[in-house]
Amino acid sequence: MKKVAVFGSFVVDLMARSPHLPVPGETVKGSMFKMGPGGKGFNQCVAAHKAGADVVMMTKIGTDTFANVMLDTMTELNMPKDNIFITKETETGIALILVDENSSQNEIIIVPGACNTITAEEVASVENVIKECEYVLLQLEVNQDANEMIVDMANKYGCKVIMNTAPYAPMTDEFLSKCYMVTPNEVEAEEITGVEVKDLDSAKQAAAYFREKGVTDVVITLGSRGVFVSSKGKEIVVPAYKVDAIDTTGAGDAFNGGLLAALSEGKELWEAVRFANGLAALSVQRLGTTPSMPTREEIDKFLAEHE
Repeated sequence: MKKVAVFGSFVVDLMARSPHLPVPGETVKGSMFKMGPGGKGFNQCVAAHKAGADVVMMTKIGTDTFANVMLDTMTELNMPKDNIFITKETETGIALILVDENSSQNEIIIVPGACNTITAEEVASVENVIKECEYVLLQLEVNQDANEMIVDMANKYGCKVIMNTAPYAPMTDEFLSKCYMVTPNEVEAEEITGVEVKDLDSAKQAAAYFREKGVTDVVITLGSRGVFVSSKGKEIVVPAYKVDAIDTTGAGDAFNGGLLAALSEGKELWEAVRFANGLAALSVQRLGTTPSMPTREEIDKFLAEHE
């Protein structure tokens, strides 16, 4: 198993469920509220860690009460905390999540806080970690200049960059060219490439755009339709598992964390996507983001049952 890293966001999720999502000016009486650890980076790292990966988390938090939500979770899950940056200048990030309890649709507002202020000095401090890693997984929830520095560092040491292009933000062609793999969903793929991804042919067109920019492998998640994979001259859709979803909030993060874990074990990309699909299918049957991530035992059992 190769060492891997996640460089990205941590925010505290403040999640409320209600019979429907409010329209502007409307107040809706909710049925439940839950607070817990979240942020795309942290969710993905927890998913990879619980799936058995030797993974390091790199993020930034404040010194407020919300910071303890992350630190306590890491202690509980026995995750290494050596590469967490802490600042007194800015608060820990938060995400306000509204979930429709009937359709499982959600609306999310993210205030990144501290993880949007990662400095060049902080990035420099993790160089020895990146040097030892086979893969580093990034998202677009932290300040982009920090992502760019990490990508340059990873390229210097032959560490492969997996870029989860969420939440969508503009990226330069130069930045994309340094990414080994991209993992957009169909909406992000369209925002980046201009191609509406609705079937295999349009997915192939979007993948061609990424490859022209220098990306080696393209993985586009298509929700219930499965995952499109373009690698080594082969382009296929790996089907999703059919489950009854109750909360889809962290599904993309579950998938990306699972993908990272499987790749760290040397699985072929197609097999890694199947593993990640299984992890995501388990996560959407539970409430929350980080708390919904399954253990390796649960994933293996699920995959065996769905052979």
